[in-house]
Amino acid sequence: MSDYYEVLGVDRDASQDQIKKAYRKLARELHPDVAGPDAEDRFKDVGRAYEVLSNPEKRRSYDMGHDPSAPGGGMNGGGGFGFQDIFETFFGGGQTQRGPIPRSRRGQDALVRLDIDLSEAAFGVRRDIQVDTAVVCGTCSGSCCRPGTSPRTCDVCNGRGTVQRVARSFLGQVMTTAPCAACQGFGTTIPEPCAECSGEGRVRSRRTVSVEVPAGVETGNRIKLTSQGEVGPAGGPAGDLYFEIRERKHETFLRRGDDLHCTLEVPMTAAALGTVIELETLDGPESVDLRPGTQPDQVVTLKNLGVGHLHGGGRGDINVHVEVQVPTSLSEEQAELLRQLAVLRGEERPEGRVAAAHPGVFSRLREKLTGR
Repeated sequence: MSDYYEVLGVDRDASQDQIKKAYRKLARELHPDVAGPDAEDRFKDVGRAYEVLSNPEKRRSYDMGHDPSAPGGGMNGGGGFGFQDIFETFFGGGQTQRGPIPRSRRGQDALVRLDIDLSEAAFGVRRDIQVDTAVVCGTCSGSCCRPGTSPRTCDVCNGRGTVQRVARSFLGQVMTTAPCAACQGFGTTIPEPCAECSGEGRVRSRRTVSVEVPAGVETGNRIKLTSQGEVGPAGGPAGDLYFEIRERKHETFLRRGDDLHCTLEVPMTAAALGTVIELETLDGPESVDLRPGTQPDQVVTLKNLGVGHLHGGGRGDINVHVEVQVPTSLSEEQAELLRQLAVLRGEERPEGRVAAAHPGVFSRLREKLTGR
C-alpha cells in the first residue's frame, strides 16, 4: 500500500487545508500538459492520494491500514469507491458542466422596506430612497484585476476549468472529471487582484433610487425595479430591487381595503336633534350631516374620499361610525328636564323591547377582545 502522506509530502496529522494546498501545488507541477508524459504516473499517484486523504471516512480507513482506493476496497462501506462514486464517475453526479464556469454572474435581488403614510398610500407618491447595494468597481470596471493587468489562463487546466484524474473502482480504473482546484473552475486566475474590490469586481456603495409608489398600495405589497439590485461578481448583471410597503398607523382612520373607517362620538342631544360636524379627511375638512334621530352604530358614508384603487380609477369611501354618548352624571336641573321630556313622550315607565342582537354588538366585542 502506497504511503499517501509521503506522496503528498504532508505529515500524518496534516489538516484538510494543508492536504488541499499540497495537492494543488503538486497537481500544477506534475500535470502532463506541463511536466510531460513522463510525469503521468506520478500525477495519478498524487490524485489517488488526494482522493483518499481529502475524504474523512476514506482517510480514517486508510489510517487503520486499509487502502480504500484498492480494487474492491470500498464495497462494504469502509471508505473508497462506493456506488455513489461510481454513479458520479459515469453520469457526473447530475451535473453536465462543459467548459469553464463564467466568472461574471448575475447579482442577487435586494429587498428594502419602505414606510409610507396613509395619505401617500391613498394618493401615491414619488420617493427618493438611499439604498446600500453592490455596484461595479470603479477602479477595475468589473475585471477583478489591477488596472493594466488581465486574467491569466490557468496553467493547470489550460483554461478548460476542469481536470481529469484516474480513480480505481471494483470495475477497474476509470477517468473522472472535476472542477480545477487551481482556478475553481473558472479557467483563468487573477494574478494581481484589484486592491479596491479585492478581486470581486464590485464594491458596496450607497446610492439614491427614485421609486414611484402608486395609489392603493398597502402593507405587504412590493414594488419591483428591474436591474436595480446587487451587481453580480466580476461586474455581472444586476439583480432586481424590491421595495416592500409598510403603511404607518393613522391617528384617525382605520383602513379596510380601499375604505376608511372612523368613529364619531356625539352627545345624545345632538343625535336626537341632528347636527353637522366637521371631519378632517385626507382631502381636507368635510361636513358630516347627522340627521335628527341618528342612532348608535349608525354609519354615515362619505363617497370617494377613501384610498385610490390600485387597479383602475376611483377611490374608496369614508365610513363614519356614530357613537352616541349618554351622560353618566346629571345635575338636578338636567334630570328634571329629562323627566319632563319623558312625560311629554309618554316614557315615564318604559317597558323596553327585546330584539335580536345587532351584528355591531359582536363586532365591538371582537375588537375589544382582539385589540383591533
